[in-house]
Amino acid sequence: MNIEIERNLGEQPIAGIMADHGLKARDLVASSTKQITHKMVSRACKGRRLTHNVQYKLRDALNKSTGKAYSLEGLFTY
Repeated sequence: MNIEIERNLGEQPIAGIMADHGLKARDLVASSTKQITHKMVSRACKGRRLTHNVQYKLRDALNKSTGKAYSLEGLFTY
């Protein structure tokens, strides 16, 4: 059995939230206290499947940048 996991899941809500707040990938990278890269942010917005650890890092950086408290369920549809 060769079951293929869907990796490209389409644009995620995090991309819209970033656009609404006028944020770019560099803004999240700069505000993060944890190690994140521009590539992680780009993959998150495009809908590539990310580990939970990376999702938490991106959520924390977004929350710090916007001053709001977004949940993982509100940022990713998978």
